[in-house]
Amino acid sequence: MELKKHQDQRLPERKGQKRKLEEEIEEGKREISAAEAAAAAAPYGEARRVILNEVCAQVNILNSTFSWHETHRGAAKRATHILAELAKNEEVVNVIVEGGAVPALVKHLEAPPSSEIDHNNSKPFEHEVEKESAFALGLLAVKPEHQQIIVDAGALSHLVSLLKRQRDVHRDGSNSRAVNSVIRRAADAITNLAHENSSIKTRVRMEGGIPPLVELLEFTDTKVQRAAAGALRTLAFKNDDNKNQIVECYALPTLILMLRSDDAAIHYEAVGVIGNLVHSSPNIKREVLAAGALQPVIGLLSSCCSESQREAALLLGQFAATDSDCKVHIVQRGAVRPLIEMLQSPDVQLREMSAFALGRLAQDTHNQAGIAHNGGLVPLLKLLDSKNGSLQHNAAFALYGLADNEDNVSDFISVGGVQKLQDGEFIVQATKDCVAKTLKRLEEKIHGRVLNHLLYLMRVAEKAVQRRVALALAHLCSPDDQRAIFIDNCGLDLLLGLLGSSSLKQQLDGAIALYRLANKATTLSPVDAAPPSPTPQVYLGEQYVNNPTLSDVTFLVEGRRFYAHRICLLASSDAFRAMFDGGYREKDARDIEIPNIRWEVFELMMRFIYTGSVDVTLIIAQDLLRAADQYLLEGLKRLCEYTIAGDITLENIGSMYELSEAFHAISLRHRCILFILEQFDKLSDKPRHAQLIQHIIPEIRNYFEKALTNPHQHNSRL
Repeated sequence: MELKKHQDQRLPERKGQKRKLEEEIEEGKREISAAEAAAAAAPYGEARRVILNEVCAQVNILNSTFSWHETHRGAAKRATHILAELAKNEEVVNVIVEGGAVPALVKHLEAPPSSEIDHNNSKPFEHEVEKESAFALGLLAVKPEHQQIIVDAGALSHLVSLLKRQRDVHRDGSNSRAVNSVIRRAADAITNLAHENSSIKTRVRMEGGIPPLVELLEFTDTKVQRAAAGALRTLAFKNDDNKNQIVECYALPTLILMLRSDDAAIHYEAVGVIGNLVHSSPNIKREVLAAGALQPVIGLLSSCCSESQREAALLLGQFAATDSDCKVHIVQRGAVRPLIEMLQSPDVQLREMSAFALGRLAQDTHNQAGIAHNGGLVPLLKLLDSKNGSLQHNAAFALYGLADNEDNVSDFISVGGVQKLQDGEFIVQATKDCVAKTLKRLEEKIHGRVLNHLLYLMRVAEKAVQRRVALALAHLCSPDDQRAIFIDNCGLDLLLGLLGSSSLKQQLDGAIALYRLANKATTLSPVDAAPPSPTPQVYLGEQYVNNPTLSDVTFLVEGRRFYAHRICLLASSDAFRAMFDGGYREKDARDIEIPNIRWEVFELMMRFIYTGSVDVTLIIAQDLLRAADQYLLEGLKRLCEYTIAGDITLENIGSMYELSEAFHAISLRHRCILFILEQFDKLSDKPRHAQLIQHIIPEIRNYFEKALTNPHQHNSRL
C-alpha cells in the first residue's frame, strides 16, 4: 500500500533565495547621507520629498559623469554609493526607482568608452563604480515589481559581462580584490533579479550568464564562489533548460567538491544548487548520484550548519525516491542515526526535513526495521504533537512506513504508538488519512508471531507496557482472538485495572478500549437488537383479550374486572403456573385481586400474554417492566428494557442502572454499561461518577466474560 499521491502533494520545495547583499566589514561603516538625516527628522510626506530630491540629484550626477575623468569617476562612485545606501532601506526603494535611478545605474554597470581615457592612460576607480551600481540594483531587485524594470533597462547583458571580468585578472594583473567585489555584486544582482521570475531566469541563460557562473564556482575567493552558487541555485529552481545547461557546463564535479568544504557557507550553497537541480528531474538525480554526491551529502547531516543539515536531509529524501537500491545505500552509508538525532532538534525545519527523509527511507522493508532499531520510533511519534502541518504529516508518513514491518509492530505498540495515533489532533486531511491507514496496517499484522509476542509482553513486561498492549489489542485484534487475549491471557483484567485507576486519562483510555472491544464482540447484547419475534401459534390472539367468552378467571384491578383464560396464563409464565397449579389460594378463586398494578399496565401485560407483542411507550415502560418482572414475563421485560434504554441520558444513567438491578433487567444493565463506557469523558465530571464506576466494574467483567467466551470465539488463530 502506498501513499504516494499524498506524499507528492506535500513534497518540500527549495527555492532560489534572495541575497541579503550585506557589505563586507572591510568596506567600512555605512555612511548616513544628509538626505537620510533630514528625512529621519521630517514628517512622512516631507521625508519622501527630501529623499526623492536626493535621488534625483544623484541621478543627474550619474547622467553627466560617464567618462574616465577622475573627477567624473569620483562623483559617479559617490553617487552610486549614496543610492546603494538609500536602497538598503526597503521602505524607500520605490522612491529610488521613481526618481529614475534604474537607467542611470544600469548605464554605469559598464565602463566608460576607451576614448574617454585621459592622457595618463589611467582608469581611476576601476571596477568601483560598476560594483556600487550592481550592488544598488541588486537591492532594488529585492522587490519583485522592480525586477522587470531593471531587466528592460538592459541590466542583464552588463551583469553577465561583469561576471566575465574574472578572466581579466590573469590576463592583465588587474586589482583582484576590486574585481572579486564587482563579480560578487553582479552575481548577487542576478540572484535577486531572477528570484521566482521564470522569464528572467530564461533571459539570464539567453544572455550567456550560466557558463561564467559555473566557472566562478572554482574561483579562489570564497565569497565569489558563494555568490555564483547562490545565483545558480536560483536559476535552477523550476527551470529545466537552466538545469540542463548547468549540468552540461560540468558544474556537478565542482559542486560535489564544495559539499566537502569546511566552510559552512560554501557547502550550504552547493547542496542548495544540487537540490534544485535534482528536484523533479530524475535524469539529473541519477547523474548527481553517479558523480559521487551521496556520501558528502550524508556527511552534511553532521554539519555545524543547520541550514546545510536541512538541505542535505531534503536532498536525501529526494534521492531515496529514485529506487529501492538507493534507499538501502543511504542507510548503509550511515544516514539513519544523524537523521534521528535531527528529529529532536529545536529547529522546526530540521525536524521537518529529517522526518521527510526518514519517511522516504521507510518505504523499504529492511530500512523500516533499522530506523526503529536505531530509536526513530519515539521521536517520530512525538512529532505528531507538532502544530506545524508539514512536520506532522512527514512524521505520520514515516510512521506509516515503519508500521509495514512486523518486527516493528510490538515496539510500536509497547511505546504507546497506537494511543498516540488515536489521540492526535491532525491539521490536514492527508495526515488524517495517513494515520488511519497506519492503524489499519498495524491491525492487519496482529496475528501469528506478532500476536504471540504481544501476549508475552502482557505477561512479563512492566505494568505500563502491559496496559499499552491491552489497550492497543482492544482496538486492533481480530474478534477471533479476543478470548485468547482478554480471557485466557488476562487482558480484561488490565483494562478493568485502568478503569479503576486514579488517573482520569487512564480511566478514559480503558473505557474507550472496553467500548471498542464490546462493539467488536461477535455476540450482541439483546438490548442492542430488536427483541425476537413471537411464535404466533402459542398465543390465543387479540380477540380474547379481556373477553368474557370462555373466561374462567377474573382479575380485579383498580375495582374493574379483567376477564382472562387460565390455559393462556399457564402457558405464559412460571408465576401464573405457580398461582394456578400450586398451593396458593388463587388456585380455585374465581376473582383474583391485583392490588399493586395500574389498569393500563395490567392491560398491556395481558395483551402481551395473548398476542406476544405490544407497543411499549416510554411513559409506561418502567411500570410495565416492574409487572413483567413480578410475573416472570421475560419477553415483555426485553421489550420494556429496549424502550427504557432509548431514554438513557448523562443525567439519569445512575438511576437507570439502579432500575436494571432492582428488576434483574440484564439487557438494560448491559446497555447502561455500554453507555457509561461510550460517554465516559462526559460523565467523568458528574456527581458520584467514581462510585458508579467502582460499583459496575464486577458487572462489566461478567458482561465481557460472557461475550468473549461465546462458542464462536473458541476457534482462535493462535
